[in-house]
Amino acid sequence: MAEEKTTINGGAEPVQTVRTTNYPAIANPTFPAEGSAAFSNYQLAFCLFFGPWLVQKLLPFRTGWYFYFFLFVLLGVPIAIGYWTFKSKFGARLNEKAVFPGKPISNYITLKDQSLKKYNETKKIPMQVFHDAYFAGKADFNGDVLEMMEWRHDWASFEFTPEMFKYVLFNLIPDVIIHSQSQDEEQVRDHYDRGDDFYSWFLGPRMIYTSGVISDINKMETLEELQDNKLKMVCEKLDLKPTDRMLDIGCGWGTLATFAGKNYGCDVTGVTLAKNQTQFGNQRLRENGVPDTQGRILCMDYRDIPHSKGYFNKISCLEMAEHVGIKRYGTFLKEVYDLLDDDGLLVFQVAGIRTCWQFEDLNWGLFMNKYVFPGADASLPLGWVIKQLESANFEIKTVDVLGVHYSATIHRWYLNWVSNKDKVIAKYGERWYRIWVYFLAYSVIQGSASVFQITAHKNLNAFHRVEGIPSHGNVLYHTAKKAEPVISHQDMWADQTLH
Repeated sequence: MAEEKTTINGGAEPVQTVRTTNYPAIANPTFPAEGSAAFSNYQLAFCLFFGPWLVQKLLPFRTGWYFYFFLFVLLGVPIAIGYWTFKSKFGARLNEKAVFPGKPISNYITLKDQSLKKYNETKKIPMQVFHDAYFAGKADFNGDVLEMMEWRHDWASFEFTPEMFKYVLFNLIPDVIIHSQSQDEEQVRDHYDRGDDFYSWFLGPRMIYTSGVISDINKMETLEELQDNKLKMVCEKLDLKPTDRMLDIGCGWGTLATFAGKNYGCDVTGVTLAKNQTQFGNQRLRENGVPDTQGRILCMDYRDIPHSKGYFNKISCLEMAEHVGIKRYGTFLKEVYDLLDDDGLLVFQVAGIRTCWQFEDLNWGLFMNKYVFPGADASLPLGWVIKQLESANFEIKTVDVLGVHYSATIHRWYLNWVSNKDKVIAKYGERWYRIWVYFLAYSVIQGSASVFQITAHKNLNAFHRVEGIPSHGNVLYHTAKKAEPVISHQDMWADQTLH
């Protein structure tokens, strides 16, 4: 590892023994510090069982097993909360390679409310306390939000707070357990029907709310180039032909459906719960020459897709399954399996997390669930997703981990959002601007988050696996003598602005 000095605001910092990068393709992290992951299931289990026993021993009267189990139930939640609080606050970092500069927190943020004055220049502020104060206008960043967030480990702590436990117990857990169809409809429409202008101010003209793909790490590709790379990759993995019937589940504003219908000539059906997206998507299809006999966006729940088993021979589902929820994940995949023809292909892209989490990751995940994607509780590790697909009788063909591509995509979203600050505030207010600028800045640098693009087909003996070799990109990359793009950026669209 190369030793490099890191600086902030022009000041020299301690020598770091962690390697940093400088590639045009991404927003390179300036201070990639590790946080605490000091959690042990064995320690927690010991505390849960030993705590009631100790209390029982300290009581001035003899009691039996029935009373012990009563204490176990009574004290279980408080002991667990105490353990999580202690470990998140005092747990050791994974490593010390990135040395904290130790600057006063006023170097990064300004705390304006009197109730926050207890977090003085040397006492770090819990991240949940800070972001709630920031959204309410009680705190500010002293500079560019992304730059200040890069140094978050020097001014914030990631301990669990009472507000976080309250949200988990009374919001997150009930949502995970219930996760009804009406809940999905309410949460999706509240989020995605906020206003197309709101989303266009960071998504740009493509209006794609999923990860793009980098094609050249030594070039800062535009957001539109990143998204075009992804659209082409998905369609090529699906091996689309004019005779295909394609279904895009959770189609957003219909851009993938439009791209597939326009450039590959297939019949496309998109499904979304959002009313605004349905209208926008159908208009986008028509404006790009895809007639209603060939392409349509339907406003409905995925449970109500009105076609018989095996009707579609190509299905895409890009970053929608997170909203399905853990409770119905397996059932959802079996429904997708039934909709897919026995010779069909599925491209399944889902946002997820790394298995070896840090306490910062949990802070970030709870923020996302509360403020940005309520109900999206199925953002889980790759191994869990693969197991669910295989349990639904899918066979995995390829897996691409696109986390760093997502970081590049969101960085472009962040730059768009900041450039449209005045427009956002004028229509939606300061609070919505602050929530989204924090969300986008943090998502650029959030190491626990990733996205997995999985190509699969039915696990049947009669499936012609050999016919999938020409679209098996990972194999072709290493075996082809000369790899040339099937479609250039100039050829993808009739013009470079998608209406």
